[in-house]
Amino acid sequence: MEWIIIALLVGFVVWRMKPAKGVRSLSTAQLKDRVNDQNVQCIDVRTPAEYSGRHIKQFKNIPLNLLSTQMGTLKKDQEVIVICQSGMRSAKAANQLKKAGFVNVTNVRGGMSAWQE
Repeated sequence: MEWIIIALLVGFVVWRMKPAKGVRSLSTAQLKDRVNDQNVQCIDVRTPAEYSGRHIKQFKNIPLNLLSTQMGTLKKDQEVIVICQSGMRSAKAANQLKKAGFVNVTNVRGGMSAWQE
């Protein structure tokens, strides 16, 4: 009986972490080639304190907890690249954006922890 509960918990965690259908991912090395593209919207979903400590200048700070109220400032038909510290919050943000009807959403694997200038 215990193994059934454990399997259900593991399945639930995997299901919650799974990216929404159509969300792409990109490494920080690949990001370097895309960050200056004028046709891409770059969003950093970390807290303002984390963002002010270190950020990529092309990324606009929209904390994850404010994303749902600030989605209107973004263009749904233009690519959105999302980053956070490790890739977990940005994965959640990417899922939110995709479910809200954004067509082209990309999550940065490894986040700012993997970013090297």
